[in-house]
Amino acid sequence: MSDSPDFDLLVIGAGVVGLAVAYKASQAGMKVLLAERNDKFGSETSSRNSEVIHAGIYYPPGSLKAVTCVDGREKLYAFCLENEVPFRKCGKLIVATGHDQLHELDKIQQNARMSGVDDLVRLSSAEIANLEPDIRAAGGLLSPSTGIIDSHEYMLALLGAAETQGTQFVARTEVGSIFPGHNGWSVCIRGDREPVLNARAIVNAAGLWAGHVSQQIEGYPTERVLQVHYAKGSYFSYSGATSFRRLIYPIPEPGGLGTHLTLDLANSARFGPDVEWIEELNYDVAPEAKTQFAERVAQFWPGVDPDRLEPGYAGIRPKLSPPGGTAADFVVEGPADHGVPDLVNFYGIESPGLTASLSLAELAVEKLSQPLACKS
Repeated sequence: MSDSPDFDLLVIGAGVVGLAVAYKASQAGMKVLLAERNDKFGSETSSRNSEVIHAGIYYPPGSLKAVTCVDGREKLYAFCLENEVPFRKCGKLIVATGHDQLHELDKIQQNARMSGVDDLVRLSSAEIANLEPDIRAAGGLLSPSTGIIDSHEYMLALLGAAETQGTQFVARTEVGSIFPGHNGWSVCIRGDREPVLNARAIVNAAGLWAGHVSQQIEGYPTERVLQVHYAKGSYFSYSGATSFRRLIYPIPEPGGLGTHLTLDLANSARFGPDVEWIEELNYDVAPEAKTQFAERVAQFWPGVDPDRLEPGYAGIRPKLSPPGGTAADFVVEGPADHGVPDLVNFYGIESPGLTASLSLAELAVEKLSQPLACKS
């Protein structure tokens, strides 16, 4: 048997975080294999979202979500410029639809400042009307550093850069059992008993399936496997042109940021996501939800035409908190956390995972070099 492993690193899951890890690890000189269970990269959560580059406004200061979002935002804008990934820093309006919500704007602005986001601008009703004449609001906040991105082109650029640096990508490859081997980890493909490769280290970036992958790793503490709750979010597209130049968000609601108006790079409008807790993966968008969407949007855009709303797409967010629970932070655990050498697990990478992807990737590579946790 060879004294060297087949790969320095196996990355499981080719969503945006897995792609970013492969890019950063190969950039650091590692020989990387990126494995994806689906037919192509970015087939699940990474391709079914709002495609927003978040500023880092809402998350608890000091949390992993806040830190990696603020850091990742700047890294993402720089990557887009360097790699010609389409994006637009269009800005976002957070609107209070009634005077009873104005105090919430103060809380949001204070929270943002504590996370290092100090460019929010408080706006009056008249100032909002001047920027976006079709919006009705008692007041709001302008976030100039929020933007939109072509997430598919971003993931394609990450893959291209990683492959240029030597990464090998394989699709339709579902990892099965993983156990300590002669040179790090021995890895089986699902359905096979015999290992097909070995890797010095593993990063589990399997998204919706992260807990399932962790359960396949021999020696990983079963009590550390985190349960993922599926929060489905549906989107409705809006046919025809609108006058909007910025993203429009209401005051956040439990479980998410509320049904908001986002734009794509062609300036087409869409609304969503809502929150529907599900047990099994299901990407259907219920046409009858149009009425509810229209009612929510009408709170800040009275002129919305319900007849122009059309079912768009749905995405599923891997949440670590159950329905009604307090929003959980990202979990990125390495050897210093769980005591298993050469292993990093990502859990609960929902929004702002796209924005934070490059920062999260750097964190994963860093954690692989940390010493083991002390065992009692």
